[in-house]
Amino acid sequence: MPYPSSLHVIGSKTMGGAERFCFRLVDALGEAGAPVELCVRAGSEVAKEAKGRLPCLEAAMHSVWDPISMLSVRRKIARQRPDVVQTYMGRATRLTRLSRRGGTIHLARLGGYYKLDGYRHAHAWVGNTKGICDYLVRNGFPSRSVFHITNFIELPEAIPPNRLEEIKRQEGISRDAWLLVTAGRFVEVKGHIHLLRAIADLDAEVAGRRVLLLMLGDGRLLQDYQKFVEQAGIGGRVLFLGWRHDPSPFYQMADLVVFPSLEMETLGNVLLEGWAHGKPVLATRFRGAQEMAVHGEDAFLVECGNHRALSEAIVLLLKDQGLRLALAEKGRSKAIRNFSREEITRRYLELYGHLLKMRQTGRL
Repeated sequence: MPYPSSLHVIGSKTMGGAERFCFRLVDALGEAGAPVELCVRAGSEVAKEAKGRLPCLEAAMHSVWDPISMLSVRRKIARQRPDVVQTYMGRATRLTRLSRRGGTIHLARLGGYYKLDGYRHAHAWVGNTKGICDYLVRNGFPSRSVFHITNFIELPEAIPPNRLEEIKRQEGISRDAWLLVTAGRFVEVKGHIHLLRAIADLDAEVAGRRVLLLMLGDGRLLQDYQKFVEQAGIGGRVLFLGWRHDPSPFYQMADLVVFPSLEMETLGNVLLEGWAHGKPVLATRFRGAQEMAVHGEDAFLVECGNHRALSEAIVLLLKDQGLRLALAEKGRSKAIRNFSREEITRRYLELYGHLLKMRQTGRL
């Protein structure tokens, strides 16, 4: 039986965790043999990153209520005639307006606790955490049309040590320092300012080695963070490496992956990526971490927004190799068991088929 066809619409201007997951899912669905296409915001950084992937369309997505943008998206859907349109986040969801009288099904994917007025017109919803699904149902969304499917993470190919050393030379990364890696958009919810304060709290050396924080990402708070680093006198302890389409080399050279998000963070792809790379993860007790991780077993969790707790945990973990190795081993095992590419792809394909049956029987 052929798989349902899907069109994945994402209206972001810049790259981030949701955009990377969208790309990975589209690739995985295509490799599984499902008819799938991607539609991105014309002229965006996301459109540039999407070049060369599975069939990729571009549509005007200027603002959420722009009638020209709505018409552009509607025309793309009408031309492709997919069984399911899966939208990501607010812009793409608001611009996608489909009839409830048969035809293409609109599935809105939520990766956060967003304001919901712009999502109610979809036909069904998928949340990447159980907490988001509960949030939808509490706010009046029909439980029969709300589904939970988490993100998946791809296990990386090992990079030869000599290649990692070459990257370190190119980026000015010290060979003998402890390497802490964090990634994500530079926005408040990611909590990077608390991690920078934690770095400022640390002594110059921990267990005889310097500590160097590698920050992978970009965003509107970049200049604020750079200013803080300069004023705190920790310029030699922090490297801003920008957005990386492939962050795997930096995860592989890390001694510790740190994810300092605030409580309202939902899933946290960095946590999954740290696990997939077999690295110990230090994270805060944000919503997604509490749902996925077990403190002291597969991750080390501290209070959100507490830079002193972060700095103390960094010292503890860097001094305790046995704990780091145990966290890394359990984390990687969990990534393989619960967040595999094959399992999550299968669940999406099953969901598409289920939605078509719901439509046929009048339950959607």
